[in-house]
Amino acid sequence: MKLFFHLLVTIEIIVVIAYLAICLFLFIKQPQFIFFPSSELEKTPEFFDVLYEDVWLPVKNDRGETELIHGWWIPGTQPDGNVLLYLHGNAINIGANMGHAYRLHKLEFSVLLIDYRGYGRSSGEFPNEKRVYQDAAIAWNHLVSDKQIPPDKIFIYGHSMGGAIAIDLAIQNPEARGLIVESSFSSIQEMIAYKNAFRIFPVNLILNQRFDSIQKVPDLKMPVLFIHGTADTTVPSFMSQKLYHAAPEPKKLFLVPGAEHNNTATVGGEEYLELVKSFVQLAEGR
Repeated sequence: MKLFFHLLVTIEIIVVIAYLAICLFLFIKQPQFIFFPSSELEKTPEFFDVLYEDVWLPVKNDRGETELIHGWWIPGTQPDGNVLLYLHGNAINIGANMGHAYRLHKLEFSVLLIDYRGYGRSSGEFPNEKRVYQDAAIAWNHLVSDKQIPPDKIFIYGHSMGGAIAIDLAIQNPEARGLIVESSFSSIQEMIAYKNAFRIFPVNLILNQRFDSIQKVPDLKMPVLFIHGTADTTVPSFMSQKLYHAAPEPKKLFLVPGAEHNNTATVGGEEYLELVKSFVQLAEGR
């Protein structure tokens, strides 16, 4: 009996140690569960026969070393027209977003797409929440300081995780003209709950990549448009509805019936484009 008791205690200790080790692993390796970068560019602006410039933006890492953010600047037909800062989601890179960026460019935006460090041709370590916020801020500063574009000419656009990055950037730069958030989530914590993942772990204690948009949107100081497909199984559309209800006026919500995570513009068709144009007019009339 005594031997059995000691064996049981030993097993319990091993289980506790293994549990804590997994918790530590999840805490340290969290970005690998969130970010899925690729270095292969599916398409470039050349595919769409559009004029563009390669952009390389220096950024200092935590060790003081210079890393480079790569992007594409696609000028519009109007030199003093509106500008769109395009922030993509957690997977692949700007090459997979060029088609939608071109669609928005045809709405008379000049467009700057950037790849966060670790994505595409950008150098640097594996991305995390802090770094992608920094990268978005570097891109904003490039538009305002280097290209001398007035902040009230700049719209910030973000898709999926890029929507969370766009919301954070908009909070830091309330003088931007407007914000477009597409297929995004309320927070990583709510995404984990929705996916019913990691239930046996203390998620709130372990989580260090939060992207807590639902806590930020009440502080927005600009018009915001939320877009989401009702058939999105990656990020449920109720999360955009939550963001919309938490955001101050002026705001709009466009739910695209039958659209999934990456095809809202295709499914929405002309209605999608008209809504974006009407939102731009609303923002310009502030």
